[in-house]
Amino acid sequence: MGRWSRVVARSFVTWLDRPAGLRWLDVGCGTGVLSTVVSGAGRPRLVLGIDRSEAFVRTAAARAGADAPVRFLVGDAMALPLRAASWDVAVSGLALNFLPDPAEAVAGMARAVRPGGPVAAYVWDYAGDMGLLRRFWDAAVAVDPSAAPWDEGRRFPLCRPEPLRAVWAEAGLVGVEVTSIEAPTVFTGFADLWEPFLAGQGPAPAYVAALSPGHRNRLRDALEAAVPRAADGTITLGARAWAVRGHTPDRAHASGPRPPAR
Repeated sequence: MGRWSRVVARSFVTWLDRPAGLRWLDVGCGTGVLSTVVSGAGRPRLVLGIDRSEAFVRTAAARAGADAPVRFLVGDAMALPLRAASWDVAVSGLALNFLPDPAEAVAGMARAVRPGGPVAAYVWDYAGDMGLLRRFWDAAVAVDPSAAPWDEGRRFPLCRPEPLRAVWAEAGLVGVEVTSIEAPTVFTGFADLWEPFLAGQGPAPAYVAALSPGHRNRLRDALEAAVPRAADGTITLGARAWAVRGHTPDRAHASGPRPPAR
């Protein structure tokens, strides 16, 4: 999914429309896709990416390069090792649904951001217009109904507009907005679509890796029959992410109304 996640990250940063010179926090940064996009398009003073995987952090640091205004730290999104109100922007890309308690993670992001600063994230629309994965799981369940519990559309109910709004509101964020980000996914042929599923990384590839060779071949054939092809053999599907943003209350809002003068 890396080639499409970079497209979505660029659109997300454009949507946030932040001025230059800010300090950005990227929670659950993974291999650094969003951090790297922010370091270029966001014109930041600094980006700090945090992930609990040491391997991901090493990959992210290598991707960013020593001269970029980006640093990476091994840390837990559920217990951010940061001072309160010390960052201008907090973001998270394609990670919230994998956390044990997304609401607590968002609350931690909000605590780390200065009053009035934005907290934002995006997640794939697994249950809806995420064409590649939607067709994959529909084919998997058609071949074997016991695959249904693996389906990310069922596993990640957070990845819809209203649950995202609710999490942001629960964290005390104000002015909450949700929007869709669309990225066309074009494959040169079925092999271009299928072969990444054999890599073993991510829920769908992990499911494929656990199958017997015969079962894997039946799934491949079912998926190949289900995807649309152009006359030249290319396959075009849609990829949609839901993006959400809100702001920490500013100082006046946070302090509430003043008591009447006596």
